[in-house]
Amino acid sequence: MSFGPHLLLATLEGLVTSAVLALMALGLSLVFGVMRVVNVAHGEFFMLGAVVAWWVASIVGGHPAVGFLAALVVSPLVVAAVAFAAERLVLRRLSYEPEATIVATIGLLYIIQQLALTFYGPEARPVEAPFSIRVTLPWFGYSGYKLFVIAVAALLVVATWLMLTRTRAGLLMRATQYDRETAQAFAIPVDRVYAGVFALGAGLAAIAAVLIVPIQQAHYLMGLDPLLLSFIVVIIGGLGSLRGTVLAAVLIGLSDGIISVFFSPTLAKMLATLLVALVLVFRPQGLFGTAPR
Repeated sequence: MSFGPHLLLATLEGLVTSAVLALMALGLSLVFGVMRVVNVAHGEFFMLGAVVAWWVASIVGGHPAVGFLAALVVSPLVVAAVAFAAERLVLRRLSYEPEATIVATIGLLYIIQQLALTFYGPEARPVEAPFSIRVTLPWFGYSGYKLFVIAVAALLVVATWLMLTRTRAGLLMRATQYDRETAQAFAIPVDRVYAGVFALGAGLAAIAAVLIVPIQQAHYLMGLDPLLLSFIVVIIGGLGSLRGTVLAAVLIGLSDGIISVFFSPTLAKMLATLLVALVLVFRPQGLFGTAPR
């Protein structure tokens, strides 16, 4: 394959990574932006979404599309319910103190991971893609499902933006983000907003997992790399910035895909880490974040 088609293939693979990473990082950014909570367990919500997707798809049976659609509905709801319970039972009791919540979410990470190991096992298990169409390009054939992942992720990012900017729920989230005390003075149920945001962030991670699990098998340790990349994306884009998160996800995903194909995945991770260091030195609030006053 010549350079041009090879570059196109690497770009498409990078866009798939960007799509999943955007959903993951968007959930992480929402939680920090509204609650000021660094959710270290976010990667385990991603892993839990993949495990639940495998479980749902395996018990539904029939055509793969039926099991996949069932997983796409059930898995985010289950993971969001787990996150909601964790917020109510743990984070709320800690009054959302930054240091305490970091320690608590680290503990939650290990709890979810070990429960998955106990009940799911150490094996990696696949979920069959809902369809196996291949799109014929002039140089090669490409998976239609991967293009579907890119399209669905883009639609979900737009839907999240519309929810934040055009709905009452989004208005309450933004009001709570800007000033919690003033929001409480105006009778905004801040605790309910926090619980909803935490559940929404986990639900987005679960959707990302359901989309990627037909490409990457479900495994109880699969949340570690997406968590690291999500933190890189959020730091570069700017904490709490939806626009910055999406653009940084595309940047990191494309660079990871292209550099991994032409050089090595290790070099891609090294360059992403270097970029984070440069951003922290020259623009600590991120590319699109707002400097604290």
